[in-house]
Amino acid sequence: MHTHPYVRVPSFLLSSAGSIIRRTSSCCDQTCSKIARSSDAPAVVACVSTSVASSPSYGGRRVIRMNQGLYDYLLAHTREDQVLRELREETSTMRGSSMQVSPEQGQLLAMLVRLMGARRCIEVGVFTGYSSLAVAMALPDSGYLVACETDQVSLSIAKKYYERAGVSQKVDIRLGFAIDTLKTLLNNGEGNSYDFAFIDADKRSYNDYYELLLKLVRPSGLIAIDNVLWGGRVADLQVPIGDGLALCRKRDT
Repeated sequence: MHTHPYVRVPSFLLSSAGSIIRRTSSCCDQTCSKIARSSDAPAVVACVSTSVASSPSYGGRRVIRMNQGLYDYLLAHTREDQVLRELREETSTMRGSSMQVSPEQGQLLAMLVRLMGARRCIEVGVFTGYSSLAVAMALPDSGYLVACETDQVSLSIAKKYYERAGVSQKVDIRLGFAIDTLKTLLNNGEGNSYDFAFIDADKRSYNDYYELLLKLVRPSGLIAIDNVLWGGRVADLQVPIGDGLALCRKRDT
């Protein structure tokens, strides 16, 4: 990892900072300063950090590391419907609020659903409903979302916002263990009938969720799995699983 001191850069460059950070550490600061002086755009203070693969076979390519200023910029430029914002703000006052997905992740899930033209979805792990609400709002009027959750208190909040957003008719809430719900769906003959699934629940059961969803999702369908990097601790050899989002496309055959 290479960490550079604070430099002043135009705010619009934060969204494409790769053009800056791929330079060597010896010239990065000079380049950023020169750009800031030659630009009429408002300047901001940003700490640019990069990581580079340890193997030379990757050609020394650098990737940007998220810092506070850059993340605040990202959040400020992420579209968020008012009802989603209100849900996020209410959840932030609750114990366990860190389990709620972030606004940018919610928008990513919604975009995936729209790009796929998905109509039937499953979510394993609802909590207070931010991600399921984002998905339900992205579904067409005829869309259908099975929402699996074990906590009644969290679900009561989710239900309130489903109703407020006008998507309650799209969401089939299943209170109970998700594994039992998924098995019930399979026993009801619903295999290969879902377009998209999202897993964000207890990590010990991820393998079981995944295997069951592989049977429920149609060929070319998508399964999104949250927290696969486990806050970066996946690189620790003593930790067998890992915070990232993995996307798994089911093969056609």
